[in-house]
Order: sequence, then C-alpha cells, then structure tokens
Amino acid sequence: MAAFALALVSPLASAAANADNAWQAYQTRFITPEGRVVDTGNGNISHSEGQGWGMLLALAHDDRATFRRLWQWTRQHLSRPDDALFAWRYESLASPPVADTNNASDGDLFIAWALQLAAERWQQRGYASASRAIREAIAARLVRQAHGMTLLLPGANGFEHGEALDLNLSYWFMPALVDFAAREPQGPWQALIDSGQRLLDEARFGRYRLPTDWIRLTPEGELVPSPEWPPRFGFDAVRIPLYFRWAGLAHAEGLGSIQAFWQDPAHQPPAAWIDVFSEERAPYLASRGVRAIAGLATSPGPAPVNAAQLTEQDYYSATLLLLARLARGSQE
Repeated sequence: MAAFALALVSPLASAAANADNAWQAYQTRFITPEGRVVDTGNGNISHSEGQGWGMLLALAHDDRATFRRLWQWTRQHLSRPDDALFAWRYESLASPPVADTNNASDGDLFIAWALQLAAERWQQRGYASASRAIREAIAARLVRQAHGMTLLLPGANGFEHGEALDLNLSYWFMPALVDFAAREPQGPWQALIDSGQRLLDEARFGRYRLPTDWIRLTPEGELVPSPEWPPRFGFDAVRIPLYFRWAGLAHAEGLGSIQAFWQDPAHQPPAAWIDVFSEERAPYLASRGVRAIAGLATSPGPAPVNAAQLTEQDYYSATLLLLARLARGSQE
C-alpha cells in the first residue's frame, strides 16, 4: 500500500531538483517563515488548498522541516472547532483573519493525503491519526447520495439548495481518492471516483463539450451549469485533467474533449477561460501552469521547471507548474 501511494507523490529526481532549484524558489516566493502559503495573485490571502498543495510539494521534495511548518500553521490558523476540517480562507490583514469558517473539500483532501503519505515516509503516527480524522469528517460531512451517485460537496455549507446540489468536479482530488479507496474499501472513496468519472463524461456543454467550473445536479437528476456562476471552462475546471491523469484515470471520455479543445488551432494560444455557450473568451491567456497541464497528454517526459520560470508566475500558475511535473513523474 505505501509503495503504491508514494509512487503517486514520489520524490523528484535529485539531480533535476538541485539543478533548477525550483522548490527553493517556490518557498522563497510563496511560503512565509511561519508556514503560510501566500496567494500572490489574490491579495496575498491563503487557502486550505494552498496549504495542502504546499504540503504535497514539500513531501515530494523530501523537505520534512517545511512540511512541519506548513502543517503547524494550518492546524493553528485554519482548524475548525467542531470537526477535523479546515476553514477555506485566511486574510492576514482582516479582523478576524478567518471571517468564513466554511471549509473547502479539495483543501481537506490535499491535507489528508499529504499527512497520510508523510506518516509513512517519516514514520510519524501523529500525521496518520490526523489524516484519519480528516477522512472521517469528509465522509460524515461532505458526502451525499443522489440519483445513483455518491457526490462530494465543495463545502459543508452553502451548496445544497433544496434537492439541488452545486458541485465542482475540480474538488475531486483523484490521486487521494484512489489511495483512500485502496486503504479503506468500506469507505465512500471508490464510489466517489466512479461518480466523478460519470460527471466528467456527462456534464459537458456547448460545441466543445467542456465541463464548467460549477455544475448543478437538479432535483430531476439533470446536470447543468450552475446558475450561481458564469458557465465557464475556467480556473477550476482546468485542474480536472491534472487530477484524473495523475491518478491513472486517463481513459475518461471527458478528458478527450478537453484535450481536443486545447489542441484546436483556433484556440492557440489558449485563453484563461471560455464561456461554453457564447464562446466568449478571456481577454488574457491561460497561465504557464495551465499550459503545463494541457501538455500532460502530449509531451513526453517531465517538463523542466526552473527557478527563473517560477519567479515569472503568480502563486496559482507556479503551483500548477510544479504539480504538473509531479503528476507526470508519477506516471514514468
């Protein structure tokens, strides 16, 4: 089990990591000495998402000290009083810094998986206990059954509208779900994987058959873009191919539509988002990190990422660059 899971977050080749110093550059730009991951493209706030991504990257680079700092800051500042989940947003200049204690299920999954793998790599039973508590809270608070599917709420509050559910497929962090399903066959994890693949195949819209960032499952069982958000294939949905391919789920039909769109000469270079119905595009290009995800299926070998490239990117793009390299390395 440990060998299978750690292969999905295997340390990057030492020579490559030492040659480009990308991880050191990432820490310098985006991680404070206290262990807070700073979203430089969004007012220098922090998220449970960023903390979990940072923990996974620290693990991949076998950086035990940074992992510890990230986890300590997360636990100290984002822990919720009534369960093992984490507040989704921290704003350092606000009072209080955590004004909204709602969680984000993707951040919870990132953190839970990073802790479980770190427990095995570094023989830390406390990390394993914390991961188990987070998984139990996810299963208890965030999983719903509807229309023959097992579904993951994006957060504990605000996404259930009577019998309708708002969902975000980019919150299905497939590498963690695959690992948890192997560890805990009695849990909801395999059912979540199955439903996530069904959503990707069925919730595609417009001429290009793309998923939107947010979808709604109606009381009648229909999948439509959620009316609460613009119907865009954008900043969230671009992570779907990263997570599916990272988990070895590259056969999903919906991935083909995304890849075909990204390779269409009419959309080169790709815009940051497209309205799936009107086909209006963002007036600015997709980031280098998104383009790295687009290249996962078409470019052989791990994409080089160096310190200079990271200094040119904001937090989100730089993180996607490193995660795409990590995902590609796990498939080698």
